[in-house]
Amino acid sequence: MNSISATFTPDASGQGPKQTSTLPQLKLNDGTTIPMLGYGLGTANFKSADAKGKFDQTVVKHTKEAIANGFRHLDGAEVYGNEEELGAAIKDGGVPREQLYITTKLPAVEKTNTQEHFDASLKKLGVDRVDLYLLHGPWFADGSEAALQEKWAEMEAIQASGRATTIGVSNFLQKDLEPILKTAKVVPAINQIEFHPYLQHGDLLDFHRKHGIAVAAYGPLTPIVRAAGGPVDDKWAALANKYGVSEAEVGLRWCVDQGIVTLTTTSNPDRMHRVVSLVPKFKLTPKEVQDIAELGRQKHFRGFWRNKFAEDDRS
Repeated sequence: MNSISATFTPDASGQGPKQTSTLPQLKLNDGTTIPMLGYGLGTANFKSADAKGKFDQTVVKHTKEAIANGFRHLDGAEVYGNEEELGAAIKDGGVPREQLYITTKLPAVEKTNTQEHFDASLKKLGVDRVDLYLLHGPWFADGSEAALQEKWAEMEAIQASGRATTIGVSNFLQKDLEPILKTAKVVPAINQIEFHPYLQHGDLLDFHRKHGIAVAAYGPLTPIVRAAGGPVDDKWAALANKYGVSEAEVGLRWCVDQGIVTLTTTSNPDRMHRVVSLVPKFKLTPKEVQDIAELGRQKHFRGFWRNKFAEDDRS
């Protein structure tokens, strides 16, 4: 079992897409690197059920603006319903494909044909490979270890084909990862989870580090976007004033300073520019990171996939 730890490197060296920006990189357990700040096509760009199948030029516009403002890591998923729009932005974004880091995800539903879904995603994206392919959740398995192991073997086959450089999972807890690790030929490189001060997942990050699995955070700004009025508000405001940045940038930096790949979503080009230009330029002290963590533990809040997790589940 490969247990190489993910390593934070503050430049664009190493394998992986060449960067024209100064975004920090994280080295994964397979030797590739991933930009630590990514533009997410969920949330603000997620298509509602009645909009699925209708091409949305607004999503293309937002994604092209993200690329123009320096984002190189583009995080998509089949269930977001906008892979075609992401593909159009990749094609027309003015940045060579080799400079982009493209992620998409396999839906976590029963009886999916992994190969068919992957082929369809590549077609919609208009690319011949993705940099990262994630299994979007463990729920299809309904607690079956064998089902998790079988699906992961199918993900390994996708990687072996050369059309997905790196593979990983999303929304997995320790109990979901353990069965995979028993039989995996390839250890998941990354687990993308909701992560912010109000959902720190107990010992889950330590488990990831033990096995060399990196963590990516979605919903990092939940404390101010969905759960305002909580115990971290004043601390984030004070640190924003100290460093001359916004509270949102403090929230993103809190994740980056823990070696966590951090995804954010906005339709505002000015915010895109601020994230790319300011977040890499300041650093919280270890005490400030810890102070935010301690304040965050005073409140529990999960903003996404609430139908899949128990209300009081902090893992």
